[in-house]
Amino acid sequence: MDKTKILIADDEPVNLEFFEVTLSKLGFEVYKAEDGYATLEMVKEVNPDLIILDNIMPNLSGWKVTTLLKESEEYKEYRDIPIIMLSAMDKVRDKVEGFELGIEDYITEPFNFSEVYARIRAVLKNRVLSKQIVARERRLSTVESMNDSLKFFTRHIKEPMAELQRLSNGLDINDKDAVTRLISKVKKESEEALAAIEGLEEEILELEQTADNDFHGSALNDLEEKFRKRYKALKEETFNKEASV
Repeated sequence: MDKTKILIADDEPVNLEFFEVTLSKLGFEVYKAEDGYATLEMVKEVNPDLIILDNIMPNLSGWKVTTLLKESEEYKEYRDIPIIMLSAMDKVRDKVEGFELGIEDYITEPFNFSEVYARIRAVLKNRVLSKQIVARERRLSTVESMNDSLKFFTRHIKEPMAELQRLSNGLDINDKDAVTRLISKVKKESEEALAAIEGLEEEILELEQTADNDFHGSALNDLEEKFRKRYKALKEETFNKEASV
């Protein structure tokens, strides 16, 4: 199982060493950055699960780093990384500013590590819950999309086939014009049916590429099973109509 990656950004070597040693012993994979620019580079390099960020650093402050991560298009794929801000400033205004920028927590220095660790665990737990909610919404959307596709596919197969059956039942094979019209109709409906099938195939491929790995397999199996049932029902309905003629 992959370790949780935590990026520590602080210009104080003592703090960096303390967090690296302590968090590593607790099973985390720790990365370090000594200023704002190094923090941004490290974010791109390792894509951490959590950033512990000092708000006063050389080159770029923690505030500026947070603003870039949360608002810049360059870092949009990293916007959901939670940030715990470390600060020597204990004013309510500073805390409010941090939360408005999008940080998850704010810890005032000097800090107690037991408190820091408890907050790290809480933030990471919330991140897991958020991911689960997003995954659940994606699954619901996938199921809804598949059901709509099945309805569309069934309609574009069933209705034309029923019409072709009606025309063929009343066909006079000696009527060349009628035969020609039926052939033309078969060609047209076949092309539309193939287009519907291709559309369904494209959606399945898209689901394979975008759905969760632990979900899309079972979802596509459900799709196939539903299709088999509807196709079987369609064949039985057609057979019963032919038997009654």
